[in-house]
This record gives sequence, structure tokens and C-alpha cells, in this order.
Amino acid sequence: MRKDIKASCEKRLNRIEGQVRGLARMVEDDRYCIDIVTQISAVRAALRKVEEEILKDHVAHCVEHAITSGNKADQRQKITELMDVVGRANR
Repeated sequence: MRKDIKASCEKRLNRIEGQVRGLARMVEDDRYCIDIVTQISAVRAALRKVEEEILKDHVAHCVEHAITSGNKADQRQKITELMDVVGRANR
């Protein structure tokens, strides 16, 4: 993973960690259910952004490298992995 992408993801994940702790406090404090669900949606959206950033980096480096290497087995493996993870994300 590129250093700038790694730093960006770490920053986002730290922010998400704080959001999740905030959610736990909201539940503990018996906050209004809709407010909690709204914050859960925000956490999901933030996680999707991290996932998207990591997948873009994976395609730009790992998949691209497999394609340019000419190694058919590596190409098939990278494409299969990518399709599997995208399929799981869409469930």
C-alpha cells in the first residue's frame, strides 16, 4: 500500500474508531434510537470510503502489476480475489 494511502486510511480509521466509541456512549446513555441509527449509517459510509480507497490502491498496484507481469496465474488470482471481495461487499 502506498504511504499516502496508508496514512489517509489510518487517519480515517482512527476517526471511525472515535465514532464507534461515541455510538457505544449513545447506547449507554439511552439516546434516541433514530439518532443512534443515523450515526451507525455515518460509520458505515466512512468504512465504505476506506474500503474504496484501499481497493483503488489494490487495483492500481497489485492488479496492475499482475497484468503487466504477463504471469497468467497471478493475473487470474488477482482478478478472482478482486471479484470475490467486490461480490461480498455487494451483499
